[in-house]
Amino acid sequence: MSTPPWAGADGPAARSRPRGTAFLLSQVGAHAAARFAERISELGVIPADVGLLRMIAARPGRSQQSLAEEMGVVPSRVVALIDNLERKGLVERRRNPQDRRNYALHLAEEGTRVMTEMRRLGSAHEDDICAALDHTQRAQLAELLEAIAAQQKLIPGVHPGYR
Repeated sequence: MSTPPWAGADGPAARSRPRGTAFLLSQVGAHAAARFAERISELGVIPADVGLLRMIAARPGRSQQSLAEEMGVVPSRVVALIDNLERKGLVERRRNPQDRRNYALHLAEEGTRVMTEMRRLGSAHEDDICAALDHTQRAQLAELLEAIAAQQKLIPGVHPGYR
């Protein structure tokens, strides 16, 4: 039987060689994202919803404009995302008492419930994904990934998938 071209010069043994760091980051990231989406689907939300809810919970009353600026997206993109969260009963738009032209974003009661459950699911998810690492290794990995994210000029706490 001939060696398939994708197996490389050494055949199947080539598949056991260490892979590049960027590939491993991508592989683990895609796996973690898929598992996270599975976990939170029971709450009726997707990962993008959770990120927005987290950002609103951190600064209740913030405007859609400030959310767009922090995310690095056009305001119309945020309007569509917030419309979706509002339809799900997770977010409320309230007129800003200081500027009636703007809406202040707040978690609805259901949004607060979802965020509480999200914290539990998120903690379990992180424990599952990082089960091969001890506490010191997890802290070191987080520090290294933060350094990479900073060097790549990624916005802290904002997933680039919103763009």
